[in-house]
Amino acid sequence: MTTYIAFLRAVNVGGRTVKMERLRALFTELGLGGVRSYIQSGNVFFTTDETDRAALTRRIEEHLAAALGYDVPVMLRTVEEVEELVEADPFAGVEVTPEVRLCVVFLSEPLPADFAFPVRSPKGDWEILSATPGAAFTVMHLKDGRLGGNPAAAFPKSYRGSGTSRFFHTTVKILAAARKP
Repeated sequence: MTTYIAFLRAVNVGGRTVKMERLRALFTELGLGGVRSYIQSGNVFFTTDETDRAALTRRIEEHLAAALGYDVPVMLRTVEEVEELVEADPFAGVEVTPEVRLCVVFLSEPLPADFAFPVRSPKGDWEILSATPGAAFTVMHLKDGRLGGNPAAAFPKSYRGSGTSRFFHTTVKILAAARKP
């Protein structure tokens, strides 16, 4: 059995509200085991013996779209993959201040191989430091106490994948919650 963390995009943002109880029920309807959720931003843990991650992702996305009436991109990661991401300390050397937020953008597809890092916004409100095939590591700079633009705007138009962001400290908490039985 594999324990997955499903990072969902478009849950409880932009006027689309899904109670976590309903979300857990939708995952349970798919025959997935040990379904749990963490906070309201669309983080679901479950176990399965399915080995085809792409097929499992499509099945979850199709079920959520049918039940909720809109597309919900799903980025599946094993607990071990998220452990490796956190242990790699992708933000080493970045000074955290009250004006700095560290974000992980979980990607459905790797960024193009020729995508050069770091990438900075023209306004200086974010920079993408680096990426792995499954995640981009972004430093957000608050302006007047607010987050600025969307770093995904830097992805080339040829990028056909999707992504969903979590603060790095929240990712650490999601991992801790996923490890609990």
